[in-house]
Amino acid sequence: MSAAHITFLLQSSPSNLGGVQWLIVAGGSLLIMYVLMRPKKRKDPLIPSSPRLSIAQQKAVERQMESLLVEFSKMAQQMSAQLDTRSAKLELLLKEADEKLAALRAANAGHGRPAAIVPPASANGEPEAASEPHPPEPSPRVESRYAEVYGLADEGRSPQEIARQLGRPSGEVELILALRPKA
Repeated sequence: MSAAHITFLLQSSPSNLGGVQWLIVAGGSLLIMYVLMRPKKRKDPLIPSSPRLSIAQQKAVERQMESLLVEFSKMAQQMSAQLDTRSAKLELLLKEADEKLAALRAANAGHGRPAAIVPPASANGEPEAASEPHPPEPSPRVESRYAEVYGLADEGRSPQEIARQLGRPSGEVELILALRPKA
């Protein structure tokens, strides 16, 4: 039956229709309304959607979980041991470096060089700021290298000529002249 037939039947008076036909139309209308308006069935969240695991499958899953936990624990212990070993090695290296710094300071002090060349280390291993920093004294060998450059410059030669004559790069000669102490 189409919607036009239902509309025609509903608009007709009950006297035109027989009593049985009226009941069929009314019942069909109620059935259609019920199907369209009925509440949807909701799935119960407590009822599992997948089939339940057997006891053997549950035990297998438990064993796998336990083995994973044991592996995780062993891995954490290994990592902890490696960190402890590396920390101990680092502490030994720091102690060795402190000893070498002390020996270097003693050697510098014995050669007449100021001890401020290597800043003293504090208790936490960080270098302390020197109260009066002294520039290192140039060694005689270094001054003799510079003396040649200074002598030629005093004669009035250009840095390029000095570099050609001494066989040194012109940039080095220019740097030496630029850093020449003022007399």
